[in-house]
Amino acid sequence: MTLNDLPSLELDAFTAIEAALDEATLRDVEVQLLGKKGSVTGLVKSVAEAPKEERAELGKRSNLLKKAVTEAIDARRSHLRDAAIRRELDDRTFDITLPGTVPAAGTLHPLTLVQERLEEIVTAMGFTVLDYPEVEDEWHNFEALNIPADHPARDSHDTFWLHPREHKLLLRTHTSPGQIRAMKETVPPFRALFPGKVFRYEAVDASHEHTFHQIEGLFVDRDVSVANLIHAMTVMLGQIFSATVEQSEPKRARTAANVKVRLRPGYFPFVEPGFELDMSCLLCGGTGCKVCKQSGWVETLGCGLVHPSVLRAAGLDTAEWQAWAFGIGLSRIVMMQYGIDDIRHLMGGDLRFLRQFR
Repeated sequence: MTLNDLPSLELDAFTAIEAALDEATLRDVEVQLLGKKGSVTGLVKSVAEAPKEERAELGKRSNLLKKAVTEAIDARRSHLRDAAIRRELDDRTFDITLPGTVPAAGTLHPLTLVQERLEEIVTAMGFTVLDYPEVEDEWHNFEALNIPADHPARDSHDTFWLHPREHKLLLRTHTSPGQIRAMKETVPPFRALFPGKVFRYEAVDASHEHTFHQIEGLFVDRDVSVANLIHAMTVMLGQIFSATVEQSEPKRARTAANVKVRLRPGYFPFVEPGFELDMSCLLCGGTGCKVCKQSGWVETLGCGLVHPSVLRAAGLDTAEWQAWAFGIGLSRIVMMQYGIDDIRHLMGGDLRFLRQFR
């Protein structure tokens, strides 16, 4: 293309832009002129092939044309949009006082709602909320928690190992590694909470998932006791469930002051003694219902005094420091609080399910 071709190309370009009566047509014109194979784009590319004596002038004028065409297209697009708005405003059936379309608002996931509520409760009790990696090493996830390779408890932790296996990295099977990391990083005494996702390599059904949520709590001090643990759990669980009970059973609404808990012996390698903690069923008031299987009690969490081996692995002197810990299956708490009968709903991503928690 030569300098002699410029006037004709310029005239054709501006005529086509001005003739576009809607945005769809204008987009087609824009592609024809400025697209990869557009005529103006082709002009700019042809500068290198032009006669040597014309290159400087052709390059200058082709760039100016490209800029002018771009500005003309933008101006035409703005004009078409303004004209469309004016037509709508001139329409007598158009009511400018009507509210506009409200965009769909997202919702917080029920797991997030319950976790945030729990974090508010324990923060008021002096706990600090900490976050630790979902990818752990074998030492933090098992060995430091008194679960060596030949320990029977390993059988219940169907683990997602990361390749290559010799690096001994895995997706954490529980939030308990947070105990070790917190004790190694924080000067005692302290209180800490570690919420997060955990992963187990197991079959998925209505009550089991390969990805679920837990919350781990740790209290480290010079003088701790099971009585202190029971009191803290009573306050925490009463606060978590009081709102739900008030909604479903207004006449029997309960508070932290009258929620009952009980301990049953339970085995966990990282606590000694270890307990299974049950709370009185808030739906039936302890008289028995299908939720508590007519027992009046609901299995809620595992807890106990932290095993001395775990304290030593974290670098604490067991002659000076003691601790208690608890672990809650957050997914189970959410299911109890909202009456969800299938754990797969929590991670399924079904918007029909999530919209219920606006």
